Amino acid sequence: MRTKAKTRVGLVVPHIFIHRDILPRVIFSPGELALDLANGLNATGVNVRLFTPGPANTPLSNTTVDMSYFEQELALRGDTYMDLLKKHPFTFINLARQVQAELIAKAFKMANDGELDIVHIYTNEEDIALPFTQFCKKPVVFTHHDPFNFSVKYKNNFPKYKHLNWISLSLSQRKGMPDGTNWVANIYHGITEDRFKTIKNPTDDYVAYLGRIIQPKGVHLAIEAVKRYNATHERPLRLKIAGKHYAGHGKDDYWLQAIEPELDETIEYIGHIKDDTAKQVFLGNARALLVPSTFEEPFGMVSIEALACGTPVIGLSAGATSEIIEDSKTGFIIDTKSKDIPEEIAKAIKDVASIDSKICRQVFEERFTLEKMVDAHAELYERLARESLNQP
Repeated sequence: MRTKAKTRVGLVVPHIFIHRDILPRVIFSPGELALDLANGLNATGVNVRLFTPGPANTPLSNTTVDMSYFEQELALRGDTYMDLLKKHPFTFINLARQVQAELIAKAFKMANDGELDIVHIYTNEEDIALPFTQFCKKPVVFTHHDPFNFSVKYKNNFPKYKHLNWISLSLSQRKGMPDGTNWVANIYHGITEDRFKTIKNPTDDYVAYLGRIIQPKGVHLAIEAVKRYNATHERPLRLKIAGKHYAGHGKDDYWLQAIEPELDETIEYIGHIKDDTAKQVFLGNARALLVPSTFEEPFGMVSIEALACGTPVIGLSAGATSEIIEDSKTGFIIDTKSKDIPEEIAKAIKDVASIDSKICRQVFEERFTLEKMVDAHAELYERLARESLNQP
């Protein structure tokens, strides 16, 4: 790893989930990535100060804001953070926005006082910072974790600030921003090399789906593909589905209408996987991970986790999947324009035996480690800080 960089970086993670009383209770990979990035940068010699709404589980310098008014509201209602989020989401969001604004203001002030060389606004809710970046005397860089045109809130706001410093998670993610956006880097996510390992003798008797169970993730396509495969093979192959479904949340009826009625001896729902040991067993024993997402996902952590386990990935060409998976080398890419996507996935399940698990692991080590993610950020920070000093 690099050891020269001494740049003083304020890594601002404004999402309210970055709080030790909340993060362990939710699925929020951007928060975990932020903590990994901060710790990794610190190990390289970068002077990192982590800015989070509430205290985070980190040994680093951790700047937070006054949460007492938020906590008083919770006490009056007799709620926990998660209670309030479930029962009154708009109230929760309004309180969170106040906290986030104060956190960003604190980071900008420290930069203007000469305590930081770079401010990196990381995770969604960075839109609060956009109009105030002009008042920060040090370079500010942004990372967004959704498609840029994911919602009205974002797609009508971000283009106005395309001149700012933007990091993309994939080249695919850039499609959601207008021509002329000031991209300063494209940095893929990464995880530690020892987080997952290959399994010596995998059971190889099922294919896996791992993620949120919502319609854009295409779980119904995975189910239909396995049914098609089993219709032409004597030995049936199981599909194991792991993740959270949202039955009973708002108007989400996808689980009840499209998934639950399909469950049987070959289509199995195993629930939410909560730890890496169970995840390694789940991914490492699978013949393949199915990633049938139909929307433009800017990355896909489950794909690199599968590669780390030596498990090939079968995914659609939407979003960043084609940047992560090398067709016929670490898995198969199905064109979203195909007239029969489930049939194409079924064929890929048959052909996936030709993929070498060692190559899957090798590609992970070459492209998607935490070390590579950290080094790319450190190099960018140094360059932006150097360019800032050279400005008249």
